[in-house]
Amino acid sequence: MRNTFFHTTFFLLLTFASTTAWADSSGNVIDKTQSLSDGADIYKHICQSCHMSDGKGAEGAGARFPALAKNPKLQSAEYAASVVLNGMGAMPWFAVTLDDQQIANVVNYIRTHFDNYYTNAIKPDIITMMRPHLTEEYE
Repeated sequence: MRNTFFHTTFFLLLTFASTTAWADSSGNVIDKTQSLSDGADIYKHICQSCHMSDGKGAEGAGARFPALAKNPKLQSAEYAASVVLNGMGAMPWFAVTLDDQQIANVVNYIRTHFDNYYTNAIKPDIITMMRPHLTEEYE
């Protein structure tokens, strides 16, 4: 069971990595996430592969991807932002992939869609304060 979890997590991270960056004709790596600014676009291209297009989550292959729809934990914008920044369980962390504005946009999108009606939006400056202090190795 533990091997299945790690293999599933590895596969998801590999899938995510292959869809967020590519190399141009000069071999320079281009980060495709930089073009994603709208919360709906970020959700569609990054989150919905695990949490599903309807936000109802999924379970299988030894992994569980929690529902975002009608999720009372999303009442706290800081909680949602912390999970996106730092990851949780099988979910990878996005602190090095998404900037503060992108994280605020996707968190605000999730909290106002999927039968969630939390209107107190989180701002990018709050994300900046929450962001883990990363070494240059990860930036």
